[in-house]
Amino acid sequence: MASKWSYEGMRVVVSGGGGAGMGAATVTELANLGAEIHVLDLKDPPVDVASHQSVDLKDPDATAVAVEKIGGTVHALFNCAGLPGPPFSDLDTMILNFVAMRHLAELCADHMTEGGAIASISSTAGTGYLANIAKWMPLVTTQGFAAAKTWCEEHPADIATGYSPSKEAIIVWTMYAAMGLAKRDIRVNCISPGPTDTPMMPAFEDFAGKAMIDTFTAGLGRRSTPEEQAYPLIFLNSRAASYVSGENFITDGGTLGAIMTGNVTLSFDGETNLG
Repeated sequence: MASKWSYEGMRVVVSGGGGAGMGAATVTELANLGAEIHVLDLKDPPVDVASHQSVDLKDPDATAVAVEKIGGTVHALFNCAGLPGPPFSDLDTMILNFVAMRHLAELCADHMTEGGAIASISSTAGTGYLANIAKWMPLVTTQGFAAAKTWCEEHPADIATGYSPSKEAIIVWTMYAAMGLAKRDIRVNCISPGPTDTPMMPAFEDFAGKAMIDTFTAGLGRRSTPEEQAYPLIFLNSRAASYVSGENFITDGGTLGAIMTGNVTLSFDGETNLG
């Protein structure tokens, strides 16, 4: 019998699994674990995979066609595609990071048997979801891609800056969707990384400044690697996590915990004070 940590015999879909970053790191490790991997990304995956389709996930019809081409049973979906916000528009960021993510999850869930799993990448930038659940529930409960896109178009103030709002929405959707998907024996979770050295990082630094980004590495004192985020993501979709669902797994090296307990104090000038 295969180990609960193994992906042997499992067919997985990875959005954003091309190029570099967390998605590519996830694809590489899934290959090591024996998964049959199907990548949806405009860029080529880092290793040989069962299939790769260059898909604009903001096009719901193209996404649906891609999932049908994969066909068969899907045991796990990894939602790794995303935009960093500026220089991309708020709407495009929200569409790709949340609306397209949810659309792909719903399509793949229809191909899942009992024991299926979905894991998405949120961010500690979405920690504000705790105060904004009521704001995001109307979006989270929209029916279908078009309705969700329309909601975003009609609420420009709510989606301002794009990135943090989209990550808040991912967390709220994960918690909300867990109950409905549980009735189909499908689990859904997300991770919330802190600053990670990926190709998106220059865009984050241009928008928020390097000093501000680095204040959120206080826990372990450094940025994570893409691989260090891929490992917990892979755990959440593995058979070893069979009783884990509806969770937002914070993977920031302990920084948020330190802030919440007063061990770290952040100031708006970018200084970090250790308690």
